[in-house]
Amino acid sequence: MREFGYQCADDVTGAVTLLAADPDARYLGGGTNLVDLMKAGVERPGLLVDVRELPLGRIEPTADGGLRIGATVTNSDLAVHPEVRRHYPALTQALLAGASGQLRNMATVGGNLLQRTRCGYFTDLSQPCNKRNPGSGCPAVAGEHHNHAVLGASDHCVAVHPSDMGVALTAFDAVVSYESADGPGEIPITDFYLPVGDSPHRETALPPGALITHVTLPAAPVARSRYRKVRERASYAFAIGSVAAALTVEDGRVREARLALGAVASRPWRARAAEAVLTGAPADGATFAAAADAELAAARPLPHNGYKVTLMRNLVVSVLTELAGEDAR
Repeated sequence: MREFGYQCADDVTGAVTLLAADPDARYLGGGTNLVDLMKAGVERPGLLVDVRELPLGRIEPTADGGLRIGATVTNSDLAVHPEVRRHYPALTQALLAGASGQLRNMATVGGNLLQRTRCGYFTDLSQPCNKRNPGSGCPAVAGEHHNHAVLGASDHCVAVHPSDMGVALTAFDAVVSYESADGPGEIPITDFYLPVGDSPHRETALPPGALITHVTLPAAPVARSRYRKVRERASYAFAIGSVAAALTVEDGRVREARLALGAVASRPWRARAAEAVLTGAPADGATFAAAADAELAAARPLPHNGYKVTLMRNLVVSVLTELAGEDAR
């Protein structure tokens, strides 16, 4: 690990100013991802700007019945917040599925959204990687890719985004607020992550040096929601596939549906095609299977991750069936 400077930010404006003055600086929240990447030599910041003492650690109701979540709120605190558990249960479930208790106690909301892929080629400096070294190639395409993307990938990168929390926030139409050298701004989370294209090193739509300050959840459209994660071992593992779903059923038909998929693309994947099939249709297994098939029609699996298409189809149908059953009671 190279030597680096460390400075604790006094306020949001000061933190942004410090990063604007040093292109090698990075914000430090819980450090659960950044410090690991520094140890591996993937990230080599010259300065760490600690933002944990900024006044961004609160969860507050909004005027329209939603929640405003500060960027330094820990994953543990967000998961157990009574309003999150009551109105956004899929978010609580996603957070609790995301890591060990020790990591959840340190990890922050802002840092969770900005975590980098766990692709082995990205973290191995002896290998080329377009995300780490643009233009060097993507060895995963022809190499080890059993847990890589089946949706929205390109020849330049097939890595997946690791966040569980981000999948649930995507289903709930969260909005990310930030502060930059040019002032405040906000981005819907569905636009927050950039498509891979030919520039996988550009991961988010944040302006350079911007600091995430809050994430806002609009009023929950439905009370019933669920997050289901499939992984290769029972605890403390990244997903090989996940689903965040919210469903309202009236008179046997789907009135409203929200669906997002995880571990299938470079970003949390909002399943718009599936939602279109679901809305207004009978709340039954045939509809749920048709919705899953509509979304996964765009899947382009590689030789060793085709199982994800079947896995995600079954996962979507299972979660929606369970939610429909709860709504019927």
